[in-house]
Amino acid sequence: LYCMFICSFIFLSGSLLLESKVQADTAYHKQCETLIVWSENDNTELALSFQERAGCDEIWAKICQVQGKDPATTTITQEMESEEADEEERFEDIPDAAMPIELPPCQISKLFEIRELFDSAMNSPIRRERLAIALQQENYIPQLIDIFHMCEDVENTEELHVLFDIFKTIFMLNKNSIFEIMFTEDLIFEVLGILEYDPTLSEPAGHRQFIRDKANFKECIPFSNPSLIEKIHQTYRVQYIQDIVSPTPSVFEDNMLSTLSSFIFLNKADIVTMLQEDDVFLSMLFQQLQDENLDTQKRIDLASLLREFCTFSNTLQIQSRTSFLRSLANKRLFPTIETLLGIDVEDIWAVAADILSFATDTNPSLVRDYMVQEASSHDEDALLINIVIERIVKNPGCNAEGTLLGLLRTLIDPENMLRALNRMEKSEFLAFFYKYAMHRFTEPVQLATHGTDCLKYISKSENTSLIASVLDVLAFAVENHTYHVKNYILSKEILQKVLLLMNPRYSFLALNALKFFRKIIGLKDEFYNRYIIKFDLMKYIVDAYVKNGVRQNMLNSAVLEMFEFIKIEDIKTLIRYTCERHIEALIKVEACPTFNALKTKYEQQLERQNSAAAAAGGGTRGGDFLSGGGGGVIKTFDTSRFRRDPRDLEVDEENYFNSEDDGGDGVDLATLNKPLYNSPVVVQSKVFDSKPPPNKVIGGGGGGILATTTTTTATTSPTTTPLTSSSPLVDYADDSDDDDASSTDSPDKQSPNKRQKVSSTVT
Repeated sequence: LYCMFICSFIFLSGSLLLESKVQADTAYHKQCETLIVWSENDNTELALSFQERAGCDEIWAKICQVQGKDPATTTITQEMESEEADEEERFEDIPDAAMPIELPPCQISKLFEIRELFDSAMNSPIRRERLAIALQQENYIPQLIDIFHMCEDVENTEELHVLFDIFKTIFMLNKNSIFEIMFTEDLIFEVLGILEYDPTLSEPAGHRQFIRDKANFKECIPFSNPSLIEKIHQTYRVQYIQDIVSPTPSVFEDNMLSTLSSFIFLNKADIVTMLQEDDVFLSMLFQQLQDENLDTQKRIDLASLLREFCTFSNTLQIQSRTSFLRSLANKRLFPTIETLLGIDVEDIWAVAADILSFATDTNPSLVRDYMVQEASSHDEDALLINIVIERIVKNPGCNAEGTLLGLLRTLIDPENMLRALNRMEKSEFLAFFYKYAMHRFTEPVQLATHGTDCLKYISKSENTSLIASVLDVLAFAVENHTYHVKNYILSKEILQKVLLLMNPRYSFLALNALKFFRKIIGLKDEFYNRYIIKFDLMKYIVDAYVKNGVRQNMLNSAVLEMFEFIKIEDIKTLIRYTCERHIEALIKVEACPTFNALKTKYEQQLERQNSAAAAAGGGTRGGDFLSGGGGGVIKTFDTSRFRRDPRDLEVDEENYFNSEDDGGDGVDLATLNKPLYNSPVVVQSKVFDSKPPPNKVIGGGGGGILATTTTTTATTSPTTTPLTSSSPLVDYADDSDDDDASSTDSPDKQSPNKRQKVSSTVT
């Protein structure tokens, strides 16, 4: 028989690390082309790892040679038996493993022997199973409880500690059949009594006294089913054992009492099912909750009962939970919530917020349907959505603020809105929300930026926290609602109002306002960019940066990060706008690399523009695209070659903007959608050395240039002039007498900017 040894040495020192004889009957497994794995004895598994594949192939060939295998086609030299078979064989080697466990007589003198037997059985899965069977067959648990009564009567502390260890081991068996025996009405208090005598405690814990005297069961509405009452008591006591009595499992024992958790879980599901089938109970519950003359404490108890009822329903499957919610809705759940939210007692409407949050998490579409439908039959103040918003706005810092904001965000999240063939839930609900509720939700921003009491309003910490939450939801809407939120922000001038909070004195508000503005910048949406440029909204950021000075704080860092983003993403419109309006003020504060890089990018843009102009028309000119001086042509850009962003407007959304009527409040969106004459997207200035012939197009072959105007003579270098409403984009020279004579209208009464020009194609 040919044999060999596998030897492994420690690198550098050359000392022997491993020596193993290759056996003919050992299963060797080659893995990942550089690893050989095998087992020696029953408890030793070895792996040999190679840095190079060639070394692994060499050793593998020698192993296969010993066992008569082909190394090219073999990855496992022997058939490996399954782990289950190995486990069974391992237990077959133990004679007592398959034998039933014989329990000692249940006597006080045998308690130490019983504890040792139970502890030894925990080392083997089969013996644990045998022990559980023996406990049930011999009715052993009631006998142990009888011994407990005897030991407690004589105050035999040592035996009581042994009983605690025994029952702790019984819990570790993790068997539902054992739990059903221990948690019956007759035995559960005795089990709690045994668990009081923990050897680590100096005196008994007093679990039974707490359950009997301090844990009171309030039956707000009488239950007609005795089984339901028993199930409620049992669930509470078992929950107490799990939370208070049982030891906290370690990281390696997460499933130690998994069956106990399942026992509680199934009990809660049974309770929900029993209550759901009791129509009399549900009718009485909702009838009393809507009673205007009901006592406040009674109403709190009933609302807490409904909340607990809803919490228990989380144990149901999603289909059953949805069916349960619909059954509550048919019993007037949502009108009841409106009643509870309308009561000016925080304990009551805080509970109502939890109930509505449960409904929203379970089936948000059902909640949205109710809110939309009641818009046709209720006043705006009585709408459920507005009652929720009123609680948020009028009670900043309340305990339920986080819950209400969370459910509101869930309701406006398009990700959980249905898209059925016969309806569009997203467009329907969002149209309802922005029409009836959004102006109420943004009221804190209005209070913080307008009026005589705005400084007093933002001086309260709870109000500033509320504004931050409102801006967070607005940022979420900006990212997910496309044209609905665009229409609202632009028509109501929300962005201007938010940027009024950019005051370094109120750094928390300034940071949240900047965060919202940064979210809009992050969309890289030219619609928003043109709006920012048209109303010079970046000045609020620049002013705050200048006032803040060179302080190394969060506000400065956030401003620098925003401009760094504009630079990295190469948002050309904002780069040109920033450099031509605000770069000098920014650099004056601190000449940081970000601002220098922005200025360099802007200069590179101008160079490319001049080069393109020279190639197209033979002349060169740089200039301020925002200034009114100098000639220019309107240029349109073909964006079809760019990848479409999911947030870009669809055709119907564009039509929405062009047709929406906001009653003249705010910005004219139809006008804003047209090219802005002062926008860097659409203007390209050009200067020529001599005046071209009338009505002739210069550079007609340039792509994207609308050849409808003539350009003016300009021989001097351009200068930057401030942007004013009176500055025309194109300053036409006086037309010739021939043009005046040929005009059918009165040209003297028309502005040069408005005269119709006749174009011809250059050949």
